[in-house]
Amino acid sequence: MRLSHILVPIDFGPASDRACALAAEIAPKLESKITLLHVWSMPLPAYAEGIVFPFDAMEAAARSKLEQARARVKERLPNVEIALSMGVAWDRIVETAKEHDVDMIVMGTHGRHGAPRWLLGSVAEKVVRLSPVPVLTVHADRDRA
Repeated sequence: MRLSHILVPIDFGPASDRACALAAEIAPKLESKITLLHVWSMPLPAYAEGIVFPFDAMEAAARSKLEQARARVKERLPNVEIALSMGVAWDRIVETAKEHDVDMIVMGTHGRHGAPRWLLGSVAEKVVRLSPVPVLTVHADRDRA
């Protein structure tokens, strides 16, 4: 199996930082390029009618953080692209994997259990279930994967 393109969804937390580091470590060995993807969203509650959100500023801030992440990975691997998308995280990750013809997804997982998982859901779980390619999940804690 040749892995020429690895997608790394990032949320700028410790788990996605570890996923970036792992992808940057394995990509040169596999001669793979990496695409860093950040998905941002703006939940709009029912009472938000008439409220103006600074979408341009939010997108610019997300792009800036994404560029910083690319710079860190580029120190180890020159072939790094970025993608910024707005929407539901798990859906945009799966669709980006299809659109960019990736061979593998390496992503962080928060490892929530109990009520937090029930309330917040699990992006990683949905991606694992729906992804058209293999998914490697990485926990922020080195003792967990």
